[in-house]
Amino acid sequence: MTSGLAGIVLAGGAARRLGGVDKPLLEIAGTTLLERAVTALRAADPVVVVGPRREGISGVRWTREDPPRSGPVAALAAGLRLVEQPLVAVLAADLRGVGAGTVDRLRAALGDADGAVLTDEAGRRQWLIGIWRTTRLRAALPADPVGASLHRTLSGLSIVDVPALPGEASDIDTPEDLR
Repeated sequence: MTSGLAGIVLAGGAARRLGGVDKPLLEIAGTTLLERAVTALRAADPVVVVGPRREGISGVRWTREDPPRSGPVAALAAGLRLVEQPLVAVLAADLRGVGAGTVDRLRAALGDADGAVLTDEAGRRQWLIGIWRTTRLRAALPADPVGASLHRTLSGLSIVDVPALPGEASDIDTPEDLR
């Protein structure tokens, strides 16, 4: 029996502020950031990773946005092409504090809304830590997703804000974040 939940991990960014390193493969406490995201989606089937294929990551489906590195909305559109479930969890591949409990809390908070997203300590929505109704998410995508703004694409949907637990919304964008 399926959970009715799919997962998408966006793992194709350029990591410019980290000198172009492959961020999803950075390790924290012996686990790569990509493995953390995939593990957080343990209740999802399938888990789709949008980005270049990486060795050592099993149990996922791989796809790419076209053209590669054309932004998170294009990556989201590419991932959604492989999703049939009514709900989809969307995570970035650079999250150090996300876990299965995060996904469970977001799913429990969804209610009748189109989506539920984590909010950081300052109350800002973390667009790449959320659960969405797949049909509503697809309908919000622009005809040409290349370079489109994720905030503009998603902010018109009905959204439940879920406050992050300490460190839960932490991502890795700079060398200081990694330390």
